[in-house]
Amino acid sequence: MSQEVVRQAWSLLDQGRAADAADLTRPHAEAATAGASVLIVHAAALKGIERHDAALAFNRRSVVATPGDKIAWYNLAATLGDLALADEGETAIRKAIALGLDAPEAWLVLGRALQGQSLYDAAEAAFAAAIARRDAYADAHRNLAQLRWMRSGDLSHALEPLRASLARNPTDGALIVIQSTVEEFAGDKAAAFATLTDALARRPDDGQLLLAAAHMAGEVGQVAAMLDHAQAVERLAPQYPPVLAALCEAHLASGDAVAALAVAERLRAVAPLDQYGLALQSTAWRLTDDPRRASAEDYRALVRAYTLPTPEGWNSLEAYLDALRARLAQRHDLKTHPLQQSLRGGSQAPSLHQSPDPLFQAFFAQARKVVSQYIADIGPGDDPLRGRATGDFRVSGGWSVRLSPNGFHADHVHPQGWISSAFYLDLPRGVADEEGREGWIKFGQPGCVTRPILEAEHAVRPEPGMLVLFPSSMWHGTRPFTSPEHRLTMAFDVVPQ
Repeated sequence: MSQEVVRQAWSLLDQGRAADAADLTRPHAEAATAGASVLIVHAAALKGIERHDAALAFNRRSVVATPGDKIAWYNLAATLGDLALADEGETAIRKAIALGLDAPEAWLVLGRALQGQSLYDAAEAAFAAAIARRDAYADAHRNLAQLRWMRSGDLSHALEPLRASLARNPTDGALIVIQSTVEEFAGDKAAAFATLTDALARRPDDGQLLLAAAHMAGEVGQVAAMLDHAQAVERLAPQYPPVLAALCEAHLASGDAVAALAVAERLRAVAPLDQYGLALQSTAWRLTDDPRRASAEDYRALVRAYTLPTPEGWNSLEAYLDALRARLAQRHDLKTHPLQQSLRGGSQAPSLHQSPDPLFQAFFAQARKVVSQYIADIGPGDDPLRGRATGDFRVSGGWSVRLSPNGFHADHVHPQGWISSAFYLDLPRGVADEEGREGWIKFGQPGCVTRPILEAEHAVRPEPGMLVLFPSSMWHGTRPFTSPEHRLTMAFDVVPQ
């Protein structure tokens, strides 16, 4: 009976029905006599509904039940990696490899565990080992290229292993898109667009190339090509949310806000919780003078600044901030920014919300109090922000950014969030200039191309110890700063529980 349940559960997972798979397997997995197969599939189902912490207990039970099962150890390692438990994850994946698991996926998990411990040389070697076992392994190439880029800031160095694999796999769309992504975030947008254009000449109907090319055409001002590529990929995948987003962006860039709004509404229908869809819809409303945008862009009501309460055990907030600054200085040990994130000219320390470090735990404990106050302050309602309040929430991501002089955050939203944040520790001296507003956080300026161009509508002057909260769907970015100091922040997203 349990094997039939396992078979059905994997089938449900293949159909994208993780919640149903979790419900089906729960009574079997919770039984004291549960076998490894049902424990593993239940853990996979829990991960499919973003309950990685709950999945971990079942992964742990599976290796106790079958200590010689290399797949059970691999699954445990992968979940530990999801939870940023890098040192324990390294132990688990090395156990799987020692038991004979030599798959490229195992070496990828090992590389991520090593990178999570700042063992960068060893991480690069593990990613390279994954590629040696599968030459066109896109996930390993992306991880390796990104790590080499963040360590060096050197585009050629970052792309060297990828280009070697592309020489042997010249039409591999996934590898081509990775090359373009690295070029874009290294600042060479023309090269990124050329990489995709050249590839499309050989594979004009490749959906992933068309989608990436639509984005890059907008980045280099080729609006007609942007619309052509977006319409072509829509014919291939008319209900895929990233495709609808690209098509909406193309209409916004072309100055057709009415068409953009129609596509944004299609996107909202298929992905109602996607915060980027909300941002695109609001942008189209703004361009068409639609009164519905008033509630979505009520900056005074929805953007709120608080002072973080002093954590227990500290005599003052400033003393706590000094300790937090020192700890973050240890975490910011890479040279430059990661791929496909908003920051430009700085470094990012990820997964702080999952860290056992008492300093970070203290921050998130106090931040939860502020989020609860924010929810109370904005009050009840049926809009996409207030209407999702359940009385509880969880932190879905937490990180720190250290911007260098001339660094900034590009305008963006947090697609998988609900409430987002910015918490300030160190600020450049230009913050004090009310005219230049260097380093200020700004709201309302779209991160996609629009015609006419839309400017920011609201800004907040940051201060050390300030925690700013706002909807994840709201466009936000920062103004660059020119003074020699750095700008140190933490941030997190929360989602309803």
